[in-house]
Amino acid sequence: MGAEGGGRRRALRMAAYAGCGVLLLAGCASMPDSGDLRGVESTPRQNAQVRVFAMPPHENARPAEIVQGFLEALTGDDPQYETARKYLTESASRRWDPDGSTTVLTDGPNAVPEPTGNREAGDEYAFTLTGSKVAVVDAQHAYTPALGDYSGTVHLTMVKKTHQWRIDALPQGVVMGKSDFQRNYMSVNKYYYASNVPTATGGRLSTVADPVYVRSKVDPVTSMVRTLLKGPTRWLAPVATSGFPQGTALRKDVTTLSPDDQNKLTVPLDQRADRVGRSQCTKMAAQLLFTLQDLTPTGVNRVELQGSGGRKLCELNEERAEIIAAHSMAKQPEYEYFIDGKHRLVRLSASGSRDPEPVLGALGETEANLRAAAVSRNEDTAAGVSADGQNLYVASMASGASLGAAVVSQGASPDDRLTTPSWDGGGNLWVADRDRKQPRLLMLRNGAGKPVEVRTPGLDGRIDAVRVAADGVRIALIVEKKGKTSLQIGRVERESGNGGQADVSVLGLRSVTPQWEKVTAMSWAGTSRLVVVGQESGGVLQMRYVQVDGSTPTGNSPASLTGVKQIAASEDERLPLVAYSEDGIVRLSAGAQWQKVVKEGTAPVYPG
Repeated sequence: MGAEGGGRRRALRMAAYAGCGVLLLAGCASMPDSGDLRGVESTPRQNAQVRVFAMPPHENARPAEIVQGFLEALTGDDPQYETARKYLTESASRRWDPDGSTTVLTDGPNAVPEPTGNREAGDEYAFTLTGSKVAVVDAQHAYTPALGDYSGTVHLTMVKKTHQWRIDALPQGVVMGKSDFQRNYMSVNKYYYASNVPTATGGRLSTVADPVYVRSKVDPVTSMVRTLLKGPTRWLAPVATSGFPQGTALRKDVTTLSPDDQNKLTVPLDQRADRVGRSQCTKMAAQLLFTLQDLTPTGVNRVELQGSGGRKLCELNEERAEIIAAHSMAKQPEYEYFIDGKHRLVRLSASGSRDPEPVLGALGETEANLRAAAVSRNEDTAAGVSADGQNLYVASMASGASLGAAVVSQGASPDDRLTTPSWDGGGNLWVADRDRKQPRLLMLRNGAGKPVEVRTPGLDGRIDAVRVAADGVRIALIVEKKGKTSLQIGRVERESGNGGQADVSVLGLRSVTPQWEKVTAMSWAGTSRLVVVGQESGGVLQMRYVQVDGSTPTGNSPASLTGVKQIAASEDERLPLVAYSEDGIVRLSAGAQWQKVVKEGTAPVYPG
């Protein structure tokens, strides 16, 4: 458990040892044994690389001081919470598992003394910790938004042998305020391989990101390797596989991992990896490289895997890893696309160096009369929705290409018909039909043929927008129910069906914007990040980045934009955002302000 608090709460006293580059959290000053015990204030720390260690309990510390010091100790950087354990009895320390979970609160936990049966005798005390929950990080390091009240009890006893107060009972896991969590933890993607997904990437495997949170200053390289070896998180596991044999772990004598002066990381594995073949070993090494690339700035560009006896199993560099698997997008998009004032599909160089031009084929002609479109990830085929939302057409973006047969909605009005379509990394086309009498999620295999109706057993509401990730196993939906809209992430699962075709379902739907009342637009903006337009209850319209686990990534939100109606981002985070607003089609490049592209235009999209 950790803590933070408001400006009225006393600041921690800090003692800096410049020679060691270490900060020590000072113990609390004299505190009362009755009355409210306020949450601990988070102390600003300017140097992100400086590690912070807490002070142990001082002699004859009172019960309130023990609780306060313990909460402060848990905001430090002790690898095994060594200092925090000094506030516990020996038996409580053995039972306490700080890695079991981390509960994140809006503010740090407030501690209030509670009456106990023997309090008058003066040999025991209890304090209740309370707060408003924001999220929970579980034992697999997976983050889940969790609104509601938090309550936990900390019990203290006088240790007879030492005549010192110590905590003898406490909740499992850790609890801390949001700002302490953001300072102590960081989000990192670990990578696995998408399972049961037809691929359009030349037979290469397709990676899928699995975001987790690890302590940022407590050996994050070793932490990430260990959590990668343990396999995908429970939510992702049904649609992802690992190259590592089940149960593989680091060799028992390995306590820490760090790259050498050539930026190579050597990873000694236990006996479960001893018999893997070279092909499987390189898949394992590729997962490690992709994961460590996200853990910047490690500098790792080469990985060597060793067996239990120290024998070299394989070695892999970044270039060869990209041959094994299509990591993120197969290629950087060449163009941005939107519907121009003549209701045709046009394209604009992703570098922004040219004027918009109509795409080749029927969708680029004036007669196309479109309101929305999607372009395949290899940029050779597009799908367009008619201006009235009733028809979906697919056509090659080649000179003279004609429209394919239409997918038709029977919705009563344009708002009750087809959404903007979306292509996955395997070349399949997805679209939602908002017909109130028969709302459906449809998929066209390879963008052609009879649409497959996708099962959505956990869906509670009507789909207003759909975007499928490049990996083909994660799908983002804007779902409307009773006038409110939310952003939900689901898994795309495939099972063998009749005629050799797989039955497709979207399962595991979870809201990643539980505090938002309305979501009006969204787009994938990275391997595990989306850009979202919407508003909280009683708030104003805003644009924000959101992780697929519901957490807020570090860094700045996009610059504000008045009247934004639609948004497009690339999974290549280096490319600019493109939006449709009251100023028309506008673009936002890194480090710049929004710039107008054209006045007459709507429905911007990147390939996908």
